Amino acid sequence: MAILIDPPLWPAHGTIFSHLVSDQSLTQLHAFAQAQGLPERAFDRDHYDVPQKRYETLIAAGAQPVSATELVRRLVRSGLRVPARERPERLDAVLRARWNALLPNTQDLGEDLLARWSQGHRKYHDRAHLLAVLTGLDALTGTTEKSPEHRGIYLAAWFHDAVYQGLASDERESASLARELLTDAGLATELSAEVARLVELTIKHDPAPDDLPGQLLCDADLEVLARAPGAYKRYAAAVREEYAHVSDAAFAAGRSTILRELLATTWLYSTTRARELWESAARENITRELSELAMLITPHPGSNNT
Repeated sequence: MAILIDPPLWPAHGTIFSHLVSDQSLTQLHAFAQAQGLPERAFDRDHYDVPQKRYETLIAAGAQPVSATELVRRLVRSGLRVPARERPERLDAVLRARWNALLPNTQDLGEDLLARWSQGHRKYHDRAHLLAVLTGLDALTGTTEKSPEHRGIYLAAWFHDAVYQGLASDERESASLARELLTDAGLATELSAEVARLVELTIKHDPAPDDLPGQLLCDADLEVLARAPGAYKRYAAAVREEYAHVSDAAFAAGRSTILRELLATTWLYSTTRARELWESAARENITRELSELAMLITPHPGSNNT
């Protein structure tokens, strides 16, 4: 496990750049970059762009020089590599097209929501997560947002984390925002209220047995738990980044409590289709993460833990 740097090969802004990565965690990468005085703006989702003049000094500080091919290989193997489809320049175009198909002639509202999902403090609850929920709904419904039957569910996906500050009130504020903005956009009061109701269900992800729209939204929101191991690791790292102000031990304890509660449920997913697609992989991922978190939890001096 190491901080890695490839040779300065990538031209931009009148110089050539190297890529600086960690094959262990983004927390490790950010700590190293901060210690070396690299600006936050140099970070691009899974790496820092560093100019040629810093190459030797970063190696002297502990970065391991590797070839560009080796750097990518080890980053992919670590699970921290961000695929091209999840990068902002791709995401924005895809999400705009999906919004325009969902609610035509409301481009201003779509841009408002996209700006909210693009806020800099978001590491997991961002545009990539939004697109993942939308495509998760596609998989569960067998259709897309073009189906009038499912318009409310897709609108709820767009609004479910529209407000995100890492607070318990986020979902309720997102629901209120949905009710307000959709009413202002001319949608029927009943539809606006239904969207707000669905958004609030993502607080506990516990829809009623006869609430198919709520089940579909909650299942799509939890699709991330069933990702391939590398992608799941990237998700877990992004969640950790959103709580960077919390110590490793405290984060591990809190996160472990949430994950154990999930595993204790009979089913993680409510719909038959989601269970077929995701249940087994999700339980494997959660179990693996709990094992990793256990190594970060240290009993407090004087506690009764053994």
